[in-house]
Amino acid sequence: MRAALEDLARLRIEGRPRGIPSVCSAHPIVLRAALRHGRETGATVLIEATCNQVNHRRGYTGMSPADFAALVGGLARAEECPEDRIILGGDHLGPNPWRDLPAEAAMGEAERMVAAYVAAGFRKLHLDASMGCAGEPAALDDAATARRAARLAAAAETAARAAGGPPPLYIIGTEVPPPGGADHALDAITPTAPEAARRTIAVHRDIFAEAGLAEALGRVLGLVVQPGVEFGNRNVIAYRRDRAQGLAAVLAEEPRLVFEAHSTDYQGAAPLSELVGDGFAILKVGPELTFVLREALYALDLIASDLLPDYGDRPLLRAMEALMLDRPGDWRRHYDGDEAGRRLLRHYSLSDRIRYYWPAPEARAAVDRLVAALAGRRIPLPLLWQHLPGAAHFADRPLEPEEVLIWRVRRSLATYHDACRS
Repeated sequence: MRAALEDLARLRIEGRPRGIPSVCSAHPIVLRAALRHGRETGATVLIEATCNQVNHRRGYTGMSPADFAALVGGLARAEECPEDRIILGGDHLGPNPWRDLPAEAAMGEAERMVAAYVAAGFRKLHLDASMGCAGEPAALDDAATARRAARLAAAAETAARAAGGPPPLYIIGTEVPPPGGADHALDAITPTAPEAARRTIAVHRDIFAEAGLAEALGRVLGLVVQPGVEFGNRNVIAYRRDRAQGLAAVLAEEPRLVFEAHSTDYQGAAPLSELVGDGFAILKVGPELTFVLREALYALDLIASDLLPDYGDRPLLRAMEALMLDRPGDWRRHYDGDEAGRRLLRHYSLSDRIRYYWPAPEARAAVDRLVAALAGRRIPLPLLWQHLPGAAHFADRPLEPEEVLIWRVRRSLATYHDACRS
């Protein structure tokens, strides 16, 4: 399935642009939805973990790269998705989790992390060493970034040879939106300047060659750029292809490259298709998928509240609100406004920072209670019309709540896969 990535540039040159969605989530339901889609449609399943989320020190998910690979592998077997249909990727691999350390110490951690990703079977690596470490500017210049990226590539090449697997494919470049979306309302986003994209490519090319990494350089398949898309807590900036044509034209000079677009969440069918058509062939999506998962969970919470007298009044929402108030670290600095506004954002922000709370025992217990309450129940059609439009096919038959959740995530994923075939 590496060919699905390696063929993207060729197909673009041939006038048959194709893309691939990159699922950036560790939630088991989201992963199951992606894997089931792959099994049923034959599509490549590209799943990526970030450096903060998963690393050799177990990240904020508590998982190492090997743990994450094992999670995906177990879910793939449960969903009967063939292993050769799956590509694992690492996103923003660099010193970011250790940027409070001196540069040499932080880069040592980053090298060990990259090696752990490769040893665990990850073969698409986004090298991102753009951030300053202790005592350095917040963002480094192109040359410093490329030198550190070359160090990480060297670590990855060594690990790949030791593991005996296929060598990694690389993504370079760092001009991306804030992880998880912006914190404020946005009016417009300026696409990456064409000259900036050219400079990034040229500097990496020179420094990789100087470092004796010509072979690795030949496996750089994409560049991260900003096509002019973003989402804040409350709004979405849609792709405007007229503003990105200068950037898209850079690819005419680079027949072996495509662009990778981050924060494409909530774009919808037409903008996604235009992105793919313009050479932004790798479409990263994450918060949208957990947002619609939360949407479906809350809809089932409402259905159970209306259907079952002893279930209570939206106990899942109430449990999540109590949990987020008790542990505000993952949302407080991201949500502004008065208390009513912050409460709304805790549950319905497009950045979906509630996703960090689903693994907590309190959240899992509330979800388990909801699932147990509705499992095997027959849901009247009017309740589904009221709370979960589009789900009428689940009416009046024994319900499997997890199937509803997977269905809702797959609806969003299908928009991406349809755009990538356009």
